[in-house]
Amino acid sequence: MNLCEKIEHPVFHLVGEAADALGRECYVVGGYVRDLLLGRPSKDIDFVTVGSGIEVASEVAKKIHGSHLSVFRNFGTAQVKSRSVELEFVGARKESYRRESRNPIVEDGTLADDISRRDFTVNAMAVCVNSGRFGELVDMYGGGADLDARLIRTPLDPDVTFSDDPLRMMRAIRFATQLGFDIVPETFEAIRRNARRISIISRERVMDELMKIMRSPRPSTGWVLLLKSGLLRLIFPELQALRGVELVKGIGHKDNFYHTMAVLDNVASESDNVWLRWGALLHDIAKPVTKRWDDKLGWTFHGHNAVGAKMVPRLFRKMKFPLNDKMKYVQKLVELHMRPIALVEDEVTDSAVRRLLFDAGDDIDDLMLLCSADITSKNRDKVERYKANYDLVRQKMVELEERDRIRNFQPPVDGIEIMETFGLGECREVGIIKERIKNAILDGEIPNEHEAARRLMIAYAEEALGVKVVSGKS
Repeated sequence: MNLCEKIEHPVFHLVGEAADALGRECYVVGGYVRDLLLGRPSKDIDFVTVGSGIEVASEVAKKIHGSHLSVFRNFGTAQVKSRSVELEFVGARKESYRRESRNPIVEDGTLADDISRRDFTVNAMAVCVNSGRFGELVDMYGGGADLDARLIRTPLDPDVTFSDDPLRMMRAIRFATQLGFDIVPETFEAIRRNARRISIISRERVMDELMKIMRSPRPSTGWVLLLKSGLLRLIFPELQALRGVELVKGIGHKDNFYHTMAVLDNVASESDNVWLRWGALLHDIAKPVTKRWDDKLGWTFHGHNAVGAKMVPRLFRKMKFPLNDKMKYVQKLVELHMRPIALVEDEVTDSAVRRLLFDAGDDIDDLMLLCSADITSKNRDKVERYKANYDLVRQKMVELEERDRIRNFQPPVDGIEIMETFGLGECREVGIIKERIKNAILDGEIPNEHEAARRLMIAYAEEALGVKVVSGKS
């Protein structure tokens, strides 16, 4: 097969000319070739040369005006960057591995050596850019056929492939999720056999693959494969614990793992926000530790939202995720995800909606999306009833927000005014008065206005706390 028409971009001819001038074979390899055949966009272009990749990169950099050359001699690689392209160059190599490390011993090799060391057949194809063979596809392991069949398999013995570099197990599942491919049975069984080898991979590398799974169109595919492969219990036992149904007196609860997968996919179909997707994944994470059997009520998970919110910082630390506003956002979603459901099941009061708006702030829309996604019942009437009630809650939110401005609420009377009015320093009475004003606004006793808040402040401070207005401040 010749792909000359697919690589007609001038940069490929330019690289080929540079390689020809040095007498080097040069090939486009890896993910770029895969995506080229799939018709997917790809930014980075990787080249392999038989011989020094650094020499070819240096020659290419001379030919591209305004480009920047970066050389990494310890790794035998070089990078050429310009405004429009990013090119990576490496010499063909062969690798051998030690059992305790995924860092290979690298030696110069042939193109065949280089291709055979690649993780999957769909990534083990090369396209020649030398003038005499421009566009010629090198496909030693049937990668093109596997692309057509939508299959993930290793070029060599999968047990060797995964034992040498266990991260490839995560990559197999990630590619299957991103591309909608199947992992061939012998490759998947090798993942099962080698799952424990994942322990030598850094947490950061594992989480990088999980983030790519979470950004996929249907993230549940990856998590289910992780579960079935045995990897999930090793890298995320808290999520594994959601799997399964326990029976007491013939009564079982739903499988919370597969419920979570449904919620995650529901969210993913509506939003690309990866942290909202993490909120969906973790929303019921505390159900295993809060699960109780009650002879009158059956299975209960009381407080799983509050317990789950407390688990989020620990899980984020374990995952090497940022402990910043992203963590707090996910924590808020986990903690509040039951509140709209309670509103739906009970009377939708103005006070309850105000408090939800206050607690959720700018994240209220994401919270409502998560709660809608959480409706996974097979009972169509129940689903329609819940959705209609959610619409009522949303309508009430709009009305109250327009009138009371609760979202990102700032108290109309602040602590400085309270202290000046009563001649107080920093003390607990100031906090008590502020809390009373906040609750009065949220409960609809007074409007969210300064004068109304000030009148309440003075009356409450005098009656409940015995605090008097200082002269001239009434």
